[in-house]
Amino acid sequence: MKNIRKAIIKDLDQLAELFDQYRIFYHKDSAIFSAENFLKERIEKQDSEIYIAETDGILVGFVQLYPLFSSTRMKKYWLLNDLFVNENHRGKGFSKELIEAAKEVCKSSDACGILLETGKSNDIGNKLYPSCGFELYDEVNFYEWTNK
Repeated sequence: MKNIRKAIIKDLDQLAELFDQYRIFYHKDSAIFSAENFLKERIEKQDSEIYIAETDGILVGFVQLYPLFSSTRMKKYWLLNDLFVNENHRGKGFSKELIEAAKEVCKSSDACGILLETGKSNDIGNKLYPSCGFELYDEVNFYEWTNK
């Protein structure tokens, strides 16, 4: 049975495993202890919204949103920073359900929208997001500065 709900502290063990898989997918080294600490801090400080997908008591995916603000719209914006479903559970609708949970966070917080980025080579994501109502916004250049 599928269930989408907000993550709580007691989900940390399984959530950290999923988060570690997500990071490995993005070519980062495994770091479960650090992942657990990072997620624990997000949940305790309530500085992100994390929703999980579970089936039969097993966590199979998550979405994490961070709050931003739009000065021109004078409203909250959400950054959909992380979306991941374990490879054994893909193609079963979990990603779409997690995105719907993200949209509900947006609506309930009276935010003006949700932003996200994904790689040009992410074929699955580049099909998924438009099918969930996201529009490709290519009128701006995206720049990044990193503090190395």
